[in-house]
Amino acid sequence: MQESGKVTYVSLESDERIHGEYEAALLEIGQEFGERHPMYIGGREVTALREFEARSPIDPGIFLGTFPEGGEDHAREGIAAANEAFLGWSRRDWRERIEIVRKTADAIEKRLFPLAALLTFEAGKTRFEALAEVGEAAAMLRYYCDIYEQSNGYIFPMHSPAPGEECRSVMRPYGVWAVISPFNFPISLAAGMIAGALLTGNTVVFKPTSKTPLSGMNLYRLFTENGVPPGALNLVTGPGGPFGEVVAAHPDVAGIAFTGSRAVGMWLHRQVAAVQPYHKPLVAELGSKNPTIVTASADIAKAAEGVARAAFGFAGQKCSATSRVYVHSSVAERFLQALRDRADRMEVGDPRRREVAYGPLIDDDARLTFQEAVEEALRDGGRLVTGGAVTEEGFYGRGVYVRPTVIADLAHDHRLFREELFVPLLLVGTFETLEEALRLANATDYGLTAGIFAEDPEEVRYFFDGIRFGVVYANRRGGATTGAWPGAQPFGGWKASGTTGRGAGGPYYLLSFVREQAQTRVTERGTKTP
Repeated sequence: MQESGKVTYVSLESDERIHGEYEAALLEIGQEFGERHPMYIGGREVTALREFEARSPIDPGIFLGTFPEGGEDHAREGIAAANEAFLGWSRRDWRERIEIVRKTADAIEKRLFPLAALLTFEAGKTRFEALAEVGEAAAMLRYYCDIYEQSNGYIFPMHSPAPGEECRSVMRPYGVWAVISPFNFPISLAAGMIAGALLTGNTVVFKPTSKTPLSGMNLYRLFTENGVPPGALNLVTGPGGPFGEVVAAHPDVAGIAFTGSRAVGMWLHRQVAAVQPYHKPLVAELGSKNPTIVTASADIAKAAEGVARAAFGFAGQKCSATSRVYVHSSVAERFLQALRDRADRMEVGDPRRREVAYGPLIDDDARLTFQEAVEEALRDGGRLVTGGAVTEEGFYGRGVYVRPTVIADLAHDHRLFREELFVPLLLVGTFETLEEALRLANATDYGLTAGIFAEDPEEVRYFFDGIRFGVVYANRRGGATTGAWPGAQPFGGWKASGTTGRGAGGPYYLLSFVREQAQTRVTERGTKTP
């Protein structure tokens, strides 16, 4: 279909060949629904006394399957299995680990359409969002393999301090890693965290979110069917609380990779710091409150298109979504009119349909967040430009379907300008100088993605020099703050949006999972000193 590694959000929209295969996969994947699934610990199938059901956000009447409600004992069993497997896996030649991960990437790409169809049912993604995510997962794994190979397995010869001594720097794995993945990118983000740990010689206990456990199950099988040995990767399903408490406190857990809310990520950070006798790495991406600046020199049509795509793609349920815009007062009404026209043309509904721009919110908690935020904004002086309602007639009453919503005129210091909501609600404020706009954009604890629309090169340069975010864009019609292809651009946050400063998909990400060891070997010609 696509050249290997080139499945992206933009390229998919112009490729007519995808639709027949995707729609056939929608029919085929349904035959796998309704089954009872186990956990996998040490290569064994494991059950639990309690179970939970997974249902589709498209229509909760679509029953996806039953999964074990793993508890603290299962987390400990997974850690023990990973710890037992660590010595053998870490001692494998790094080239063998690369071969296994590359085979997994090939397998993911071969299942492009079935996995995308599963994402549509389980996460509510449109075909474009779902296919792009699966393609990005394969691309990310290949990119990490390439980086690891180009770096010679992170083994570098060093200057010898004395005659007869050979020195080298070797990046060594930590041990057992816990990987905790989110609902919004349950294949690509989980695959990246798992591969980052496994490639570098660590072992993994993987807990997918209970909102998308079937995607996690499929990902586990793809890794293990392509060479990851028993125990090197373990799967525990169920609630996050008990799992998080165990892995944060367990002495055999060497590190945690987490993508999710700031509240949970910071709780994990505090737990690890409180109970461990020494620092352990926490690789975390914790969301954001992403701004876009629209200056007086901007191409308004381009800006409206880029902002609408970034704010409302996947119903705003992306850590990279634009959630606030600062537009120069001289073009504010023109921009709002163009943005409203673009948002009103977006069809919201069943994401299995080709023409739908985005599907449902993930659950009723998201519905409540959306409704309360709209009510609060209007009560506190905001002006409703478009949207604001939950659609409940007919089919739409089965899931949580909300219109793209734009609110203007809210005070810049209002909490909704500061707090991440994860719903398709966009706030628009005005500014008079670019210095003011940059100050407003940076006035947040977060720092993941940010964008600008300006045809003046000096304004773009000023923005890049002053913006305090990890992933930044200028004049991107395809999505003002979204749409990076892993391997083509790092994706990592500053401040409260991340913990390492090394973006997933970038050349330094694998270094998050290793630590340096300086090795010196005295040869026969040397004289060993005390």
